[in-house]
Amino acid sequence: MTAIERQQAARHRAVFLSDIHLGTRGCQAELLLDFLRKNESEYLYLVGDIVDGWRLKRWWYWPQAHNDVVQKILRKARKGTIVIYIPGNHDEAARQYCQLTFGEVRVQEEAIHVQPNGRRLLVIHGDRFDGIVRYARWLAILGDWAYATALRINTAFNWGRRKLGLSYWSLSAYLKHKVKNAVQFVANYEQAVAGEARRRGVDGVVCGHIHHAEIREIDGVLYCNDGDWVESLTALVEHHDGRLEIIDRGSEAAVPQMALKPAPASVGAAPETVLGKLPLR
Repeated sequence: MTAIERQQAARHRAVFLSDIHLGTRGCQAELLLDFLRKNESEYLYLVGDIVDGWRLKRWWYWPQAHNDVVQKILRKARKGTIVIYIPGNHDEAARQYCQLTFGEVRVQEEAIHVQPNGRRLLVIHGDRFDGIVRYARWLAILGDWAYATALRINTAFNWGRRKLGLSYWSLSAYLKHKVKNAVQFVANYEQAVAGEARRRGVDGVVCGHIHHAEIREIDGVLYCNDGDWVESLTALVEHHDGRLEIIDRGSEAAVPQMALKPAPASVGAAPETVLGKLPLR
């Protein structure tokens, strides 16, 4: 066993991961594998864009580390972790297999996660609230190419930082959040996703898609985005007492936690999953 494997893993009630983008050079598979080894959970939600089918259609890139991530997830499922895979836009081909189970991994359009205090969180990837992805696919593909170019620059940039003994820092994330239109897009997306959760009558939402981790309340709805594993390197975890926390693997730190107020439901309610797509009201 390696030194990493000998360390006692942190145990959570649930872990939410999205936007891993296996099959791309920007995927930080080694760091994700390290995270998976150090963190165990009863529930593991894969919230879309786990495998980048868009990129793999153009050229094949699948190093051993990417295969190791898949094997690690399957191993967790075999050992009792409930793994729920919710496809996104980059792995949309998997949506035809919703309501099926492969290797103990459930494939679903979306899910409802019930916290220990009874709060219900809608779990979705979130691409349906991105107008570019829905109505201008060619523009989304062009943007994906530009984003991939930025990530290649980011990789070279961080190679230089490592040589200087500096920690990981996402140049692409910094540039994205300095652009006014990108900032407005993120704000509009968050409002739209929170609005959908409110319309469904749930207490909050967990999503991905925009590669921007966040926990905050939007007009009384808890909005959680678990980030990504190509630039910010973040995951959302739920502790056994219901606290939600974003673990920032990129900077080896954690952002402030949020303890949720008790809801009028029995403590210890089991998480509920929804097979297939929830009907829109």
